[in-house]
Formats: sequence, C-alpha cells, structure tokens
Amino acid sequence: MPENPSPSPAPSALTEGVAIPVEADAPQEIELKLAVAPEHLSRLKSAPVLAGARAVTKTLRNTYFDTPEGELAARGVSLRLRQSGAKVLQTLKGPSAGAGMAMSRSEWEIPAPDGHLVPQAFTDPAAQALLEGVDLRCLAPVFSNEVKRWTRTLPLAAGLAVEVAVDQGVTRAADGREEAIAEVELELAAGQDRRVLYDLALALHRTVPLRLEPRSKADRGYALARGEVAPAKAVKAGPLNFKPDETVEAALAGVARACLHHMAANEAAVLAGDPSGVHQLRVAVRRLRSALTLFKAILPDAQGATLKAALKGLADAVGPARSWDVFLEELLAPVSAAMPEQESLHALTVAAQGARGRGHAAARAAVSGPGYTELLLTLGRWVDGRCWRDDAPAERLAWLGQPLLPFADAVLTRQRHRAAKRGRHFARLDAPARHGLRIALKKLRYAVDFFREIYPQKGVRRYLERLSALQDGLGHLNDVATMDGLIRDLRADLAAARAAERAGVAWAGWEMGAGLVLGWHAAHMAVGEEALCRAVEDFMDADPFWTPADHWPHPPS
Repeated sequence: MPENPSPSPAPSALTEGVAIPVEADAPQEIELKLAVAPEHLSRLKSAPVLAGARAVTKTLRNTYFDTPEGELAARGVSLRLRQSGAKVLQTLKGPSAGAGMAMSRSEWEIPAPDGHLVPQAFTDPAAQALLEGVDLRCLAPVFSNEVKRWTRTLPLAAGLAVEVAVDQGVTRAADGREEAIAEVELELAAGQDRRVLYDLALALHRTVPLRLEPRSKADRGYALARGEVAPAKAVKAGPLNFKPDETVEAALAGVARACLHHMAANEAAVLAGDPSGVHQLRVAVRRLRSALTLFKAILPDAQGATLKAALKGLADAVGPARSWDVFLEELLAPVSAAMPEQESLHALTVAAQGARGRGHAAARAAVSGPGYTELLLTLGRWVDGRCWRDDAPAERLAWLGQPLLPFADAVLTRQRHRAAKRGRHFARLDAPARHGLRIALKKLRYAVDFFREIYPQKGVRRYLERLSALQDGLGHLNDVATMDGLIRDLRADLAAARAAERAGVAWAGWEMGAGLVLGWHAAHMAVGEEALCRAVEDFMDADPFWTPADHWPHPPS
C-alpha cells in the first residue's frame, strides 16, 4: 500500500458537482452516517439496542486514487484500495443520491489482482460508465485512512437487517496533516425500508449524543488533501427541477428533501456565528413549514401539525439572533451613518450588540444540542420512509400518483387568492394586517419557487420580479414594526443587569437613540407609503403565469 499519497488539485469549477448517471439496477449502498465524540465510543458499542449480536473487530487501511485533475472527485466518484489483513479489495462508488439524510450510492467491490489497483476489472457497464473518459493510466494516490472498525449486524423483522459499523481512526494527507475519524455507519444489509436506519439512529442518539455527518470519508479526505477547512459559509436554497408529468408524491419528497438539506448545509455557518447562516437556516425552516401547508391536502392532519410544531421550536430558538442582526445592519446602521456624533446611537449600538451576542449564543446552543439531531433524524425518516402514506385516507393517497401540473396550478391559485384577500384596502390596513399579507405573499413565493420549472420561464421571471419587490417593501415595514419588541427586551436586559449588579452595562441615553431610529424609519416609510400601495395594487392585478384553477381539484376516484 502507498505510504505517501499525493494531494489532488481541486476539481474544475466547470465540472464540480457533475452528476454521472448510474443504471437503476446497479448494486446500492444505503447508509446513514453519524459523528460521535471519541470518548463516547465505548458507551455507544454497549448501547442496549445493539445487545445480542456478535461483534467483529478489524483494521482497515484505505488508499484513495484520482487523476491529477481530480476528475473522479468532480464526478462524485471514489475509487480505493482496501487492505484488511491479507485481503486487498478495490472499491468503486458512484455519486450520492441522498434522500432525507441517508446516502444511497452505487457500489462495486472486487478483489484487487496481486494487491494492485486495476480499475479495468470493473466489468459492470454501470461501473464502466462512471470511469468513462477518465485516463486510468494517470490514477495516483490522493490520501489514505486507517480505521479500527467494530461491526455488528442486527437482524430485524420482515426480512430487514442493519449493519452497524463503529469506526475510529485517522485520515492522512501527503503533507502529514491528519484528521481524526470517530463515527458510526448504519447500512441496510437486507431489505429496503430506510426507516429502520433512522429508528436505530434515534435509539443510539438517546444513548450517546450523535451528529449527522453528511460527508463521506472520501469527501473529507479530498478536503484534507486540498487543504480545505470544513465549510462554514451560508448556503442558499438550490433549484428544484421538476417536470410537469412528475407525480405529486415525487414533488412532495423533492421539496421536503431540498429543504432538509438546506437546513443541514447551514449548520456549520450558524455554529461559526455567521449572520447569513442564521438567516438561511431560518429560510430553510420556513420553506419546509410552508411546504407542509402547501401539500396539506394530501398529508394526514396530525402528522403535518406535529412536524410544523417541531420546526417552529427551532425557528423560535434562532429567531432573536436574526432579529438583532437585521436591527443592527439594516435599521440602526443607516441612522448611525447619518448622525455619527450622536452619543445615544453609540449607546444603543453597544446594547444591541450585547443582545445580538446572546441571540447567536442561543442559536448555536439550539443547533449544537441533541434536539437538533433528533429533529433532523425525525424529518429524514419522514422523507425517506414516505411516512405521509401512514394512516392517510384513500382519497389523499389517490393524489400521490397524479401529475404535478394540475396540483401546482391549484396550490398557486389558492395562495394567490389568500394573498389578494389579505391585501384588500391595503392603505387602511394596520401593522398586524400588513404582516398577515407579508406572510401570505411569502407562502406564495415559496410555492412559485417550488414549482417554477414546470412553467414557461419568461412569465415566471416577470411575476417573481414584482413579487420580490413587494416582499422587500413589506419586509422593511415588518422589521420596523418589530422594534418595539426589541426595545422592550433591552429594557428587561438592563433591569436584570442592574438587579444583578453586573458591571459594564451603562447604556446611558440608549432609549433616545431608539427613538431616533424609530423616527427616522417612520419618516422614510411615510414618504414611500404611496409607492408601496401602488405596488400592492399592481401585483394583485398581475396575470398569473399558471392556469388558474377555479376550485381545489378533487382527488381521482
């Protein structure tokens, strides 16, 4: 086995993330990966849910290969040699087609002739398709890892079995840098019901704290070889490329899966204190809660309500951090820039920065706590297990196999009618009523985002331009309206600090600064009121890009 694998350059921006098609009947690996603190490994192995099965321990030494250009990594493909005792195998894995939080990949494992990598030995046409166009003569080691693996196979009812693999070890790059490995992999050894993976993960999580690990060992090894630090940048929601003839169930699964991955992708940014990460995590939660509303007609009532309540708990936990970010960056900043000598604004800034710090600490606690992992596992089980089929009445089940287009028409029509109803006589609406319109428009916007690819794009773009501009105006109104609550929070913080005789809390004059900010934005809103009223009227008069449905379609008989 190679001792000093050389790092591979980062994949080209033109090819990064390219999906390589794989035959549907290719051998599949379906697994759920979770990180665990090294000090908890012994307790994890003795978890009651793992009792009874015989354990096997072995040492695995893996070396991963790629071209100098990183062509395999760019395709999401991994190719490795694995040595376990005297046996050497070569393994080829395709790109992950994750649903929920589980990874599903094509995988081929065959003997390595004389212990050497011979990729031409993969004779399955689907495997050959993954390597097509790659100059196999240029393959070279990129990184290696060594793990001590403890495994148990748990036989379950109805022909299901799960292999539990607890790994501890290290990944090594050519320059000597190392990264520790401590994780548990749950892989379907028999059967196709992915819910058992989540059930087992939840049981283990209640024994020792676990965290979902969305990256494979290959992903982490490539990042180490390239000198990349684990990403901590905010990630926006990606596009959903549905076709008009896709089923309603496929759309529900695709939307829920995308929202779930959007949440998980921003976890690192929230933990790093990135305001954009907090914002995007909240957006992901709102999108998923809206999806549960938009698809309400086909979901069991209790199920949707339970999931929405769990998501609201996370949204409430990270909400204060976002509110203070908006206050400091969008409300206070322009006033401070216009009045740089105003001491009361400096005092308000100090007070608000302290509140923001506490808000971000609460957000980090929420995302790093065990409840967050439990929420992701519960949602992943719901998506992967198609749990909306559980206890659903026949008329709702009948909708699942129907084409998406008429369903989308009906959903968009319903959301547009709700927004129009809330926007009537806009000029006379008070702040709570305008907030209700903002929420209705946000749900309409999410519905457009979910279904936009099944419609002519020119009409969608025009509609979104008007909708986005209106949302911006109403969003600013809401930000200003929330100031009263934030000021009450600051008063409470100051009173608590004085009662506890804490030092460093003298914010003399901060309430005068709050009055300046309120007055500033009230004046600007008054100037823009006429334009905002006109924008509401113009949007409500805009022709929809879809075919309006006069009534909610009945499910097929």
